[in-house]
Amino acid sequence: MTQTASPKDATSGAAHRPRVLVIAEAANPEWVSVPLIGWSLAEALRGVADIHLVTQVRNRDAILRKGWVEGTDFTSIDTEAVAAPAWKLSQVLRMGESRGWTIVQAVNSLTYPWFERKVWQAFGPAIRRGDYDIVHRITPLSPAASGSLAAKCRAAGVPFVLGPLNGGVPWPRGFEAEQKQEGEWLSRFRGLLKVFPGRRRMLNACSAILYASRFTRRDIPDSLADRCIYLPENAIDPARFFRQAAPKPGTLKACFIGRFVPLKGLSMLIEAARPLLEAGKMELHLVGDGPLTPALKAQAQGLPAITFHGWLKHEEVQDVAARCHVLTFPSIREFGGGAVLEGMALGLAPLVVDYGGPADLVTPEVGIKVPLTDRDGTTAALRKALETMVADPAQTARMGQAARQRVTDLFTWPRRAEQIATIYDWVLGRRPTRPEPITHS
Repeated sequence: MTQTASPKDATSGAAHRPRVLVIAEAANPEWVSVPLIGWSLAEALRGVADIHLVTQVRNRDAILRKGWVEGTDFTSIDTEAVAAPAWKLSQVLRMGESRGWTIVQAVNSLTYPWFERKVWQAFGPAIRRGDYDIVHRITPLSPAASGSLAAKCRAAGVPFVLGPLNGGVPWPRGFEAEQKQEGEWLSRFRGLLKVFPGRRRMLNACSAILYASRFTRRDIPDSLADRCIYLPENAIDPARFFRQAAPKPGTLKACFIGRFVPLKGLSMLIEAARPLLEAGKMELHLVGDGPLTPALKAQAQGLPAITFHGWLKHEEVQDVAARCHVLTFPSIREFGGGAVLEGMALGLAPLVVDYGGPADLVTPEVGIKVPLTDRDGTTAALRKALETMVADPAQTARMGQAARQRVTDLFTWPRRAEQIATIYDWVLGRRPTRPEPITHS
């Protein structure tokens, strides 16, 4: 661990820019999912604030390769004595690399307080001196991960911003077989989240709580509603998603991008698309891989115009997607839905299930949401939606254009930083009213 220089010593940045200690235990520019979110948001916040990033030591080398200076731009905290055994335990309990995500989050939540304890040991004196205007914890995203840092910051008179938090999406009824395949038995006990040690004390000490899903909001006490602000955790890097979809007219071309696991609903998608594929009215491009690949290929045996691309490099994924009209994403239990935003950024109309994170991202102007009922009902709804898109290609194209514009307006990392800057101004008393950066659908 390297001690940081005080932000008071910094010579760059305007005087009005807040000095923010950014806590992101997971922040890695070379990984995906939560670590990439932590890194992307921390990097974007440099555009609106004078930040110092505090992260776990496993991310140190990747951040150095990005040109950040340890001790000036960021500090790495070594908790491997606790974190490494906990990770190994979670891998044993989940019984498979693509299973039991709730188990992983639960184990991490039990060990995370040690990280915050070491953060306070390193930065507590600077926080008490007033070297930072705000402390903002970005990751963990899990609402179950609690610690003592928020309460200590409040006692020191420094506002603590938490989030965006995401999680707490119940496993939907009617999909018990998929739940068993995913190893998500622990999700049945999600109600215990509210009694996690220290969680209520942490929430009470926050000046602002950013939540990324309506399900997450339900797990925050109503007494704290005036501090809660909806803000999705995912956004798009304009430098990475610069293409614009330009599919050839005629046959509807749809794609899926992601892991081939039960919760993604791919078997429903293939069944829903079957009549259109057989009639030559649709192409389906599946990008990704996973334990269900053999079963999905068997299901698609003999169907025309369906292509399994496997995992592709980033630029190759864009090549496939840019030839499509629609991003199909029939996941039955999704927290964030980053792939949905990626498709929208390219100008694809999203087709999603009206449940979890993607449902909050998609409005009627940009795509179609189908109700989540049971397997048969959801499959029928997906088929009807695809038929609607085939029947009215002009409307499908308009939705794709509107989707691209929605991402440009609201869901790039620079825009996310600007949205959070208004929250910083609010907690610092620089603006009188609570900002509402994004209205979910």
